Amino acid sequence: MATTGTVSASASKATRRNVITAIAGVVLLGAIALDTKVVAIGGDEDLRQQAFDPDRFGVGEFPRIRDFVTDRAPEAADLARELAEDKAAATAAYGTMAGAFPVMTVKFTGTVGEGKSGIFNIDVPDMPEGTRIRVQTGPAINGTELRDIVGDIEFGAFKNQIEYQDAGAGINRAMSADVLTDLDRDSLQGKTISVTGAFTMINPKNWLVTPVALEVQ
Repeated sequence: MATTGTVSASASKATRRNVITAIAGVVLLGAIALDTKVVAIGGDEDLRQQAFDPDRFGVGEFPRIRDFVTDRAPEAADLARELAEDKAAATAAYGTMAGAFPVMTVKFTGTVGEGKSGIFNIDVPDMPEGTRIRVQTGPAINGTELRDIVGDIEFGAFKNQIEYQDAGAGINRAMSADVLTDLDRDSLQGKTISVTGAFTMINPKNWLVTPVALEVQ
């Protein structure tokens, strides 16, 4: 009889241990569930969505860049005259310093001349003799004028130089999709176009303009 009682007591203790272990497991699972956040694949909090996307960045930034350039841009002939009279004042009024050179806003209407690789010479009335205006129409859009013109898209906001360069490329692609998609480059020569855009003033007599608006008349 003593043996039976000992076995029953041991079994009872084992049962209690199993129950306590099961309860502890349930409590632990509940705590884990409360501390676990479910993130939907493709949702805003999906880690893949948190990686820098230059095209998404470009689409988001281009509208305000376009508006900034449009609101600030002077006529090309006026800009050329003001640059000749007082370069510093003209730069402050119409440009943004980006490193060693200012990025300038400008608008003009002129006749399209010869082009190569999507870059066309534009004959703009009343420009000073010797000052050349060109506009790039793609398909590839180069340069960082659109990134730099607003003055607040800075290197420190990005993880590294690659992201900073990619931001500029993403803005250029957004502009191209919005402005240049339906442009017939093959038939552009000889036509009159109106352009609003920006250029880096490395050579005051040679402007390569990146458009934010382009209309064929």
